[in-house]
Amino acid sequence: MQILNQEIDIDDFYRRLKGEGRKVLFLDYDGTLAPFQEDPDMAYPYPGVREVLNSLMEKDDVYLCIISGRWTKDLIPLLNLEKQPEIWGSHGLERLLPDGSYETAPMEKSALKGLADGQHLLSSTGLSERCELKPGCVALHWRGLEDKDVQEVKSKVKPEWVKIANEHKLELRKFDGGLELRVPGRDKGDAVDTVLSKFEGGNYIASYLGDDLTDEDGFRSLKGRGLSVLVREELRDTEADIWLKPPEEMINFLSKWL
Repeated sequence: MQILNQEIDIDDFYRRLKGEGRKVLFLDYDGTLAPFQEDPDMAYPYPGVREVLNSLMEKDDVYLCIISGRWTKDLIPLLNLEKQPEIWGSHGLERLLPDGSYETAPMEKSALKGLADGQHLLSSTGLSERCELKPGCVALHWRGLEDKDVQEVKSKVKPEWVKIANEHKLELRKFDGGLELRVPGRDKGDAVDTVLSKFEGGNYIASYLGDDLTDEDGFRSLKGRGLSVLVREELRDTEADIWLKPPEEMINFLSKWL
């Protein structure tokens, strides 16, 4: 573990975990709870993660929330938990509550037309196999490609997606291993704000674990309200408070919540 924010007293944080009040734990999935895989359907959690999460879900004072770039329906079978936590998918554009209620962010017709155009571009350039469709999002994945092939894919897609984004008021965002065309309005930070609003005014401690550039929205939202944790093999520029390497350091951190 490496402390990135010298104002953070990690020992005090661990002491507070043993105290009274609610503990709110936000977790990204790919790259955080599970290693990246070329086939996203094979990205199962690191050994030991599922057991820790199941134990955390049994604790009355812990509220577990998964915030992922994945479609919620694709994430549930990978997690395969005994109980369902609150899940925000598509980087905050969809929300699935433990009772099964589900909502998505409102989307303009023009935005949906732009997403369709973005998908069509991938099909017409022979990149359908690297296309992922989610509510409010079209993602292009290049993980596993050689650097020269990544650059070739980018040169085919990015300039055209920039035009589509400008015309239809969409966002074009990079993530670890790809590029995403998405409906604006919600991000992972909005998910953090919404969940924490249920606990404002009470005694709570919160933390957010993530690896991706999209998790920076969650880190920023948590500033002054909790501990943000970068989880990845190599350090990068981040607004997180501490840096952990997966899986051992990450699992050790989660175990302290027990």
